[in-house]
Amino acid sequence: MRILDNLFVILFNEREKLMNNIRVNFSIKDLENLTGIKAHTIRIWEKRYNLLEPNRSETNIRNYSLGSLQKLLNISFLNNSGYKISKIAQLREEEIPIKVREIASRAKVEDHAINALKLAMLNFDQVLFYNTYNNLIGSKTFSEVFYDVFLPLLNEIGLLWQTDTITPAHEHFLTSHMKQKILLNIERLQSLEPKPDSRSFILFLPDNEVHDIGLLFINYQLRSKGYHTIFLGESVPMDSLESVLEFFNEITFISYFTVNPEVAEIPNYIKDFSELLLRDEKTKLILLGPKLISLDEASFELPERVKLYDSIENLVKDL
Repeated sequence: MRILDNLFVILFNEREKLMNNIRVNFSIKDLENLTGIKAHTIRIWEKRYNLLEPNRSETNIRNYSLGSLQKLLNISFLNNSGYKISKIAQLREEEIPIKVREIASRAKVEDHAINALKLAMLNFDQVLFYNTYNNLIGSKTFSEVFYDVFLPLLNEIGLLWQTDTITPAHEHFLTSHMKQKILLNIERLQSLEPKPDSRSFILFLPDNEVHDIGLLFINYQLRSKGYHTIFLGESVPMDSLESVLEFFNEITFISYFTVNPEVAEIPNYIKDFSELLLRDEKTKLILLGPKLISLDEASFELPERVKLYDSIENLVKDL
């Protein structure tokens, strides 16, 4: 219960501070993207139930305050929890967060943490990010925080960025803070000696790929299991990996495709990688990432020592 109490303090008692931050106005399309409620539905709720009171520009275009976004997130939570919108409309303004708190005591705290981190991102609020994270880590392992909160939020961030609800600056703010937490947890494992005679994992991103959060977390998971890892990071040319073969006998390369290479280029990338770097039977390649979702594996022959995974969690289970 303490973690829920702290999250609600963060979400609902810091409104005045948040209102003085950078992002305080949202379009109806922003609300749709951030809450998952269709713009058409929001308009109906406004007209029929007077749930929101949008501001109007000089050209009569709706825009909504941060308070409206917070209220709509609460309404969405209640509605998804089985409350009819007509019943929610009967609640006084101050009763809505109280009702959410009451239901949330029996629900998943992750949903509230994700909402808090969205608000932190929209307002570049480092204190809100750290307070939310610290309250989560008080009752969860770091891996649980990553799987239950960070990953679902990252999936949402991709959509919000594509629909212009947030800017690259918002995304970078959030991901940089997530990376700091991953690196901090990796640092805590530095004293852990690798297993004797263990396989070496070489983690890298291909040319023009810079999204390294997934790969960093894989590095953390491997280190926590006692494996020897070499993290090379973003945009590593394929031919430069040949030098690694001179230092280690049993190697598994791991890479994560978020935006590069393009789906149509992946079969050729795998083929070239296999011919150049998988000449030894003890050398393998593991690939993950969103770009692989659209890949038609039936359209080409996957080399014997190459394996594709649909999630970090499934990869970790196989280790």
